[in-house]
Amino acid sequence: MAELLGNERRTHYCGELREANIGETVCVMGWVKKARDLGSLVFVDLRDRSGIVQLAFDENTEKEVFARALELKTEYVVSATGVVRERSSKNPDIPTGNIEIFASSVRVLGESETPPFDITDDCKTNEELRLTHRYLDLRRPVLQNNIIFRAKVAKSVRDYLCDQGFIEIETPILIKSTPEGARDYLVPSRVHKGSFYALPQSPQLYKQLSMVAGFDRYFQIARCFRDEDLRADRQPEFTQIDMEMSFVDTDDVLAVGEGLIKHIFKDCMGVDIPTPLPRYTFRECMERFGSDKPDLRFGMEIVNLNDALKGCGFPVFASAIEAGGSVRAINLKGYAEKLSRKDIDKLADYAKGCGAKGLAWVKRGETDGGSFLKHMTEDELQAIYKAADCEKGDVLLILADNDNNRVLTQLGQLRVEAANRLGVERSGYNFLWVVEMPFFEYDYESGEWVAMHHPFTSPMDECLEYLDSDKGKVRAKAYDLVLNGIELSSGSIRITDPALQAKIFDLLGLSKEEAQVKFGYLLEAFRYGAPPHGGMGIGLDRLVMQMVGATSLRDVVAYPKMQNAKELMTDCPASVPAEAIAELGISIVKEDKA
Repeated sequence: MAELLGNERRTHYCGELREANIGETVCVMGWVKKARDLGSLVFVDLRDRSGIVQLAFDENTEKEVFARALELKTEYVVSATGVVRERSSKNPDIPTGNIEIFASSVRVLGESETPPFDITDDCKTNEELRLTHRYLDLRRPVLQNNIIFRAKVAKSVRDYLCDQGFIEIETPILIKSTPEGARDYLVPSRVHKGSFYALPQSPQLYKQLSMVAGFDRYFQIARCFRDEDLRADRQPEFTQIDMEMSFVDTDDVLAVGEGLIKHIFKDCMGVDIPTPLPRYTFRECMERFGSDKPDLRFGMEIVNLNDALKGCGFPVFASAIEAGGSVRAINLKGYAEKLSRKDIDKLADYAKGCGAKGLAWVKRGETDGGSFLKHMTEDELQAIYKAADCEKGDVLLILADNDNNRVLTQLGQLRVEAANRLGVERSGYNFLWVVEMPFFEYDYESGEWVAMHHPFTSPMDECLEYLDSDKGKVRAKAYDLVLNGIELSSGSIRITDPALQAKIFDLLGLSKEEAQVKFGYLLEAFRYGAPPHGGMGIGLDRLVMQMVGATSLRDVVAYPKMQNAKELMTDCPASVPAEAIAELGISIVKEDKA
């Protein structure tokens, strides 16, 4: 490299130079974004991670240097030395637009073939091709800025937590398999044939053991792995800001969590997040928004119409209420003129796709129109309007079901879909904590109650009496952090009482023997003085995605996977030689493609 660069050394990044540098001799290095040959003038836009600067060559340039400038092509790697001067034709669209470098020398450090796509922020090339050449895609300023911003957020996290007395501890990547609802990625052992490591879905048990070890406050920017179906906000490997604290309750953990969020946004964006963050119980979220991760940037809250419709003449509504279910509505205030009958029919189709039996609606105007008006008396209609605050110009969307939770969930999905279709304005960063989560949730397929969180979550003290008698009433010392409808974090206060832990395992159908095999080392540790503790993990990828306004995690992860968990650039996962498989002592069952 020393021979390649000769005596040249970079003095500045391209995007750093300003009018204050006029008259200075500088050396910059980067990639050619564009070269323009104007006859007696040649201009070259040179790009590095900091931005772009213009190199200028004219009749005063040495002939050899001028000739070399004419040979420069897009994406050549170039070193240029020259004097910073004021530009005659300024460009207000870039920070360096008032200056240029009058180049006295230019060297090609690396030639480039024509790239398979244009390296520009508005590149229209399909994502698969860009991911196949991710190293080129990452040259695009928008992606480079996202990755650089992500690094800034990670540093901000470390700064804050270290100042708060946390100790950064690395936990193992090769661990014992203890699935947490998703499949583990398994790693066969060459030394211990027939045995497998797992990649961690989270550092959960190790961070709890760190509390038993007396470290008191642990954190880690941890890599986690889950072998599950992917979405725009999910990758098979992801990064978590992981924390655990001793001698705390829920309020203590939430205070640290929101302090961290406030610090990150101020430090990295100059944005003030008001604290304390609002807290909603899980039940309140479901009743008002139909979701345990509600987007609070717009209204359209769910309204309960049971009292207004009790005993009404419309069988669909009356039967749902009589069966113990409910009739609920959302009011699209002021959208009567913007929402056509065709639009309403599309929303009805969407609701059916969410499992609803049908969508009832009413549009208020000079004359009211709707799908059920002929079945209602005027008094019943007025009771609905009053309960839902439905005035002229509003549209009311109503769902009814024998299962109250089902109708709430369906309306929650419909609420977001209606806002999307109507283009409802959403801006800002609306955080909330969701607290008092259900401890159990009912699995309709198995007919069993299952843990809504991991089995080390502590039930709320006042709910212990319901563990045997009424699992639906048991709430957990668990909490989620939600931002703009996206769950960023999940956490809880942990169980440290061995007797209660054994009870929870039993209620979840885990025998004493199974619990010992899976978690014996943790239970053993709790026999030697376990402090009360709790913690949380914040998804770094999701947080950065929200902060930069990206629509996919792939825009904030340097080398992401596709939805089928493949990485196109290196074409992995891939087969390995037969001798490597044999050395591991395992065999592969070939897929039957018949």
